[in-house]
Formats: sequence, C-alpha cells, structure tokens
Amino acid sequence: MLQVKNVKKSYTTGEFTQIALNGVNINFRENEFVAILGQSGSGKTTLLNIIGGLDQYDSGDLIINGKSTTNFKDADWDAYRNNSVGFVFQSYNLITHLSILDNVEMGMTLSGVSADEKKQRAVEVLERVGLTEHLHKKPNQLSGGQMQRVAIARALANDPDIILADEPTGALDTTTSEQIMDLIKEIADDKLVIMVTHNPELAEQYADRIVNFRDGHVIHDSNPYLEAEESSHYDLKKTSMSFFTALKLSGKNIATKKWRTGLTAFAASIGIIGIALILSLSNGFQKQIDSFQSDALAEFPIIVSQQAVNMDEESLNELRADGPLHKKEFVKSNKVFLYNPEENSVTHKNDLNQKYLDYLNAIDSDWVRSIGYTRVVGMNMLRKVGNEVTPVSVSVGMTRSGGNQNVSSGAGMTSMNGVGLSSYPAAFKDEKETYLEKNYDVLAGSYPKSNTDMVLVVDSKNRIDENTMKNLGFSIDNVETINFNDIVGTELKLIGNNQYFEKTNMGNFIPKNNYAEMYDNAEMSLTISAVVRQKEDVQVAMLGQGIAYSDTLVEDIIAKEENSEIVKAQKESDMNVMTMEKLDADSKQSLLAYLGGDSAPMMVYIYPKDFETKDKIVDYLDAYNDKKDNKNKVVYTDLASTVTEMTGGIMDGITLVLVAFASISLVVSLIMVGIITYISVLERTKEIGVLRALGARKKDITRVFNAETLIIGTCSGLLGITIAYALTFPVNQIIENMTGLANVAQLNPIHALLLVAISIILTLIGGSIPAKMAAKKDPVEALRSE
Repeated sequence: MLQVKNVKKSYTTGEFTQIALNGVNINFRENEFVAILGQSGSGKTTLLNIIGGLDQYDSGDLIINGKSTTNFKDADWDAYRNNSVGFVFQSYNLITHLSILDNVEMGMTLSGVSADEKKQRAVEVLERVGLTEHLHKKPNQLSGGQMQRVAIARALANDPDIILADEPTGALDTTTSEQIMDLIKEIADDKLVIMVTHNPELAEQYADRIVNFRDGHVIHDSNPYLEAEESSHYDLKKTSMSFFTALKLSGKNIATKKWRTGLTAFAASIGIIGIALILSLSNGFQKQIDSFQSDALAEFPIIVSQQAVNMDEESLNELRADGPLHKKEFVKSNKVFLYNPEENSVTHKNDLNQKYLDYLNAIDSDWVRSIGYTRVVGMNMLRKVGNEVTPVSVSVGMTRSGGNQNVSSGAGMTSMNGVGLSSYPAAFKDEKETYLEKNYDVLAGSYPKSNTDMVLVVDSKNRIDENTMKNLGFSIDNVETINFNDIVGTELKLIGNNQYFEKTNMGNFIPKNNYAEMYDNAEMSLTISAVVRQKEDVQVAMLGQGIAYSDTLVEDIIAKEENSEIVKAQKESDMNVMTMEKLDADSKQSLLAYLGGDSAPMMVYIYPKDFETKDKIVDYLDAYNDKKDNKNKVVYTDLASTVTEMTGGIMDGITLVLVAFASISLVVSLIMVGIITYISVLERTKEIGVLRALGARKKDITRVFNAETLIIGTCSGLLGITIAYALTFPVNQIIENMTGLANVAQLNPIHALLLVAISIILTLIGGSIPAKMAAKKDPVEALRSE
C-alpha cells in the first residue's frame, strides 16, 4: 500500500549541502510493525517525515495505494496527513492549553466529524489506552507515560492507515517503555506502524520487520516486501478548520495568559477610550448647541425679499436652495485675473405675486407658527403735547414679526401682515402665548389688547435711542432718563391721506399744516400701552429697539388708503405727485406702497414651528422653483440654517482634530497587537507544527491567530467603551461644576458599536502579518522548537 521509490532529499545551509536520503527504495505492507534503526543523521527521521507528508522529497516518488504523490498540492498533503497518517512523537507534542479530550478530538475536528461522534470516538480510544479517568485534565497534569498514551490515542482517533512513531519511548523509563511498546504492537495488528528508534533490543522484541539505515541508504531489510499494486483509487477527504474551532483554540490559549491578555487589551483600548470620550463630549456639546439653537433661533424666520439683487448666475443658484453659506473656490496663482462683472451679472428680483402668496398660504399649518409680510406703508401721526400738536414718527429700524401676535417696528412705513388668530387659527392651535408674551417682559403698562396698541421696546439696560423719543415728541434736552409712566399711555392720532395731504394749484400734493384741526378730526387713535424688554431666558428675540405695533394696524391703513386721492393720482402718473420728479417703475411702486396704494409685500417672513419643520418648509419653497428659469425663481434666506451650519462646522472641525490626535494611540495599539501576536506565534510554534501534522492547512493556522487577534480586539473595544462610559459620569460632574452644563458627555450607542468594530479591524490588521508568518512555518522545524 505504501511505496518509497528512489526518494532523494538534501538540505542546504549556506554553501554546505547535507544529503539526508540518497535514492531510498522501500515498500510497506498494509499491516506490519516496521522498526527503522540507524545512527543519528542516517536519514531515518527524514524518511519518516516524508512518509508522513511533513517534509517533501526532492526527487523520486511516494506512492500511496498505487497513487503517486508527485503532483500533490498543499491541500492534498494536508488531507493525507489528516486521513491516512497518525503521528506519535518522542516529546508527545500535545497542545498544553487543551484538555486531553480536546487534544484527541483535534484531528477529527479538522476532518469535519460531528461533535457527538467525535466525542464518542475520542472517549473510546482514550479508554483503549487506559486514560478514561483523565479526560478533562491538561497535559501538564499527567506523567510522561500517560502523555505518550494520549499521543497514541490522538494518532488512532481518526482511524488512519499508517501510524508513524518517532522514538516513542525515548523519554520514558523501562517499565513505561514496555507498556507503550505493547500498545503499539497491538495497534500494528490492523495497521501499518513505522517506528524510528535507536534501541535495537526494542526493535528485535516487538517489530515484525527491521530496516537499517546508514548515510541515507537502506543497508538491510529483515523482511522486504517486493510486491506493489499497479493502480488504485485513492480518495482524500479535504480538511477544514471552522472559525469556531479557531476561536476555541485561541480562547483557551488566551485563558492561560489572563493577565497579559488583560494588559494588552487595556493598552489597546486607550485610543478607543480617548476617541469615545471625545465623541461623547462632542455629541453632548452638539446637543447643548442644538438645544440653544432650538430655543434661541426658533424665532429666526426664512426670509423672502422682493428687493432686487445684483449677482452672477452661480450666486443666484447658490441662494436658491442653500442660502448664503457656500464654500468658496480659491485659485492658486501669482496673477490677477481681469473680468467684467456686468457680463455675467443678473439683476434678480423676486416676484412676490398673488400666485406665490397663495402658494405660501397653502403651506401645511402644522409646519408654521406664522407667516409675516413686510409692507412699506407711511403712517401720518400727530401728537398733542400740552396745547401744541406736532407731527411725530417712530424711529427708523428693521421690521420684525413672529408668533401669535405679529408686530412691527420701523419708520412708520413698514409693517407685518401676519397670520393672526382670527385669520388662520389652525396655525396657532398649539400656541398659548402671543409673541410678545412669550419673549418680552412688560416693565410698565400691559400687553397690547387691540391693533391700535403699540409698545416701546428697550434693550437689556433699559436704553433707547434718544432720537426715537425725540421723534415721538418727547423733550430730550438736558434729560438722561424718562419715567415709564410718562411713556405708557402716550396717545398718537393716525391721520388718513385725504385729511393729511392737499392738492396745490400746481397739481402736486403737500401735507397740510392745520395740525390741531386734523388732530381733533382724526378717526383713529394709537396708544403706547407698554414698555417691554426681552426676557432673560430668551437667547435671541427679533424685535429691534423702538416702537412695535400690530400688523393688523397696517392692514387697516392699506384698506383705507388704496382709494385715497393721492394714491389715485400717483397710480395715473409717472411723476412723484409730491415732488413732481420723474419716477422709474421701481420707484413708483415703492412710493405707491408707502402711500398705502400697493398691498404687495416687500418681504415675507416664514416662522417654522421648530427646526424639523423648517427643513420641510425649505423643501416646499424649493418645489416652487422646480423647472423654472432663474428669472422666475424665488430665492430666500434661511438665517437659522446659516448659523447652525457655521456652529455645526466648527464643532465638527474641533471633533475631527481631537479624534485625529486620539487616533495616534490606535496606531500604537495596532503595532503593539502585531508584536503581541508575533510573540504568541513564537510561543505556539510547536502547536503550529502539531496542527500541521494533524492535517491543518496554512489558512487554518492563519485563522487560529486571526481568531486570537479578534478576541483581543473585541475585548479591547468592549473594555474601552466600558471605561469610557464609566468616565462620562465624573467628566459630567466636573463640567457641571465648572460651567453649569449638565450631562454633557453622552456616548452615542452607534459610536460605541463603530469603535468596537474599529478596534476589531485594527487588531486584525495588526495581527495579520504575524498570522501569515505562522502559516508559512515549516511543520518539521515547528515540531522541533521548544
């Protein structure tokens, strides 16, 4: 069944070549006990290794059941060792971190034998060699003879055709040697047993056949076998080690080195701890920022302005969807490029026509708190101080609106026509306070109760521009303060255009000067009902300093004045009906709006209910622009988005820098894991040889060490996340004591899972090179290591 035909083998070291086998020819029977004798260096162990498939011959052939092995690949030799050969070594070569039972089962594991059958067969062979009571002991708990019995049991477990024994009694006493030889003799009754020994007495006593070796030659054969099978079908079952088996092997190895593994995992986890803490703080601070923005920027509207803007096509497209925040492209050059901005300039003016306003009004009421409209409307106001009536005005300023009570501040010429409770009640179904009540404290007086009530807005130090008070008719000469009571209750008369303007003989209109008469005949009175100031817990409020008034007031003014004489005259003329100057189309429209003759808004303010609905509103506005050319698009400005993108970008930048620094420790961890794995390879070199002798493939050896790094990486990641999570509690306490911010460090579970995955990936990378080195180790050399 086994033929060695003219096999030659030599080893070269430097310039020296040692011939181990020099044309060996020998045939073996299926059942016989062959003892190979010879001095050290005669080639007998080399022959044994070649027969066992641990070493490869240089020339000749090894024929198994009539099948030549000259074309065998690595996988074939692995399968041959697993299926057909069982090894019994002088030094036992048991895997020390596995139990006796696990050692015996290993060869069957590689063969794919089921768990139940594997255990049954292992117990049977251990019972056969007399070790039933020692199944769960480790090799270091047995005597030398018992360990050799385990080695024999392992060799028999997979029921191989050939048993190869290399000095099986070399490390045993005489009595134990005889017991082992009796056992091997018994095995030879139904198998081919080839034993290498230095002891001729044992060979004479137990062997059926003795082959003497000298200088790589067979010099004597006591019972030669000359017959040989011409051909035979010899099938080999491929071996395979499951990843679970690799995990089990590595896990049990790691369990014998708990402290070293623990320190390695801890050291490797330091980078994970650092990154986890940074991400926890970043996550917490971002939530604090988001919370602040949600409170502080909730009043920031999306603004659509009618005003014409000069810009190029690219800028117009940028403004359409993403607002003004855009990463600019910077050119690297030592030259100045000349261009004419007029060539690519586009004068864009949003057409806030009724169709667009209807589109806005059709927006989902669950998304908006209010929609405000700025209109340029003049208010002709008079105030009586003592016995004197004089014209007054509010200070020039920006117009603001928001919430339930839509208000305006400005030059008496701007207004917000917002969605009030009587117009769109559904838009305020969740609101319990007006805009003023929510954002402003009353310092004196009371909140407005009607559209004719106005408020005076002061800053946090109760300051107001002196020109505001002067324009309202208050004396500011040699005065530093004005009592609230002198302001609250101040009455102003609103005079209609027909009452306020008169037409001259020249055909133009001028204001009348009979103020007292106009004052007495005025149809509407306005009252400053309160002095208000932004609440301390409100981060950002939208009203500027000065007089603020209800938007419905301006609606009433427009309704009254659109049919006034001056408005009618201005509509029919291209001249300014007051100054008689020539007007272009835009100027005429602005003047008509000021006089109350044009209800088209100059600006629209859309107030989202929250940041989530803001995104829906933006998508809704973008949908209006779909498939329209640039001329007909309506661009908008998302102030809140601009601020949040800026703050979010800053936070992301800080986080990336800190993570980059912390990642340095991950690189160190990767190198350290590689070193530790390499040390493990050195420590487990003999185990590698044993596994290869049992039929493990090179990829199986790689899998064993990859499994080990996987375990270390998983432990490292989990340990790092656990420590990082534990550290968030004292970190939060310190931050709260220093800044008053509570629960800042918050570890995101997704970040935790990603970091564990990163730890595993990095350790696998770190251990991959040593694992491949382990797989490439020569099994013969590996078995010789100590």
